[in-house]
Amino acid sequence: MRRFWNPEDIHPRELAPGVMAKIASGEKVMLSLVTLAPNAVVPMHAHPHEQMGMMVSGTLELTVAGETRTLSGNAIFLVPGDLSHKAVAGPQGAMTLEAFSPPREEFR
Repeated sequence: MRRFWNPEDIHPRELAPGVMAKIASGEKVMLSLVTLAPNAVVPMHAHPHEQMGMMVSGTLELTVAGETRTLSGNAIFLVPGDLSHKAVAGPQGAMTLEAFSPPREEFR
């Protein structure tokens, strides 16, 4: 099993138009470094995985189960499994570091 990653060496995966992720996964947890272009949208969706993230840069309008917050700085967020959520990047874009548990098999 791989134990070390350099983000520069991870091939990005497009999650939505203007939304790219660099993903590293273990057996029980997955990290995703997500870069969102200015005003990029991650459409409303849900998955059974618990998702926790932290802002790295920029701003992000995050809606979870109908509640919307604008996140910046090093704000941390939690999306429990099976709750609908969406994200919209601010005018300068955004970067987040997100963890999924269990890992999302479709992203491995």
